[in-house]
Amino acid sequence: MRRFIELYHRLLTWLMVGTVAILIVPVTLQIISRYTELIPSWIWTEELSRFLFIWMVMLGAMIGIREHSHFEVDVWPDLGPKSTALLRIVSQVCVLAFALVFVWWGIEFVRFGWDQLSELAELPMPWIFIAWPLAGFTWILFLGESFVDNFRILRS
Repeated sequence: MRRFIELYHRLLTWLMVGTVAILIVPVTLQIISRYTELIPSWIWTEELSRFLFIWMVMLGAMIGIREHSHFEVDVWPDLGPKSTALLRIVSQVCVLAFALVFVWWGIEFVRFGWDQLSELAELPMPWIFIAWPLAGFTWILFLGESFVDNFRILRS
């Protein structure tokens, strides 16, 4: 299972890199078209930029959960491994609640947009909306791995 989670984490990281790289193109086209007459002013670039930005943020949130850099607040002094593991479990239960909200309402969000197309690029909206439940499911997967690690620390 750990091997699958590691491969999934790598895939998400490469998708994030790809999303950022692709995002540069429509944003650059927008900037050039606003300040010069070199290319026409395309409206679809704004929509594509927004959709890529949504995916970039969601992918970053998924990766951040695995790397313990998202939803982490370091306000406690170094309490030792067992106390730190216990506090992480409490924190992760709260994050798990958010993940379940993302899954539940994310599925509703996808259902809402099932037959919708974006206005300008005519992209199917479920491809955009699916980012929310996917993020929730991914958080649950990565939190499960972290729960196992922290419970092992508590048992030792």
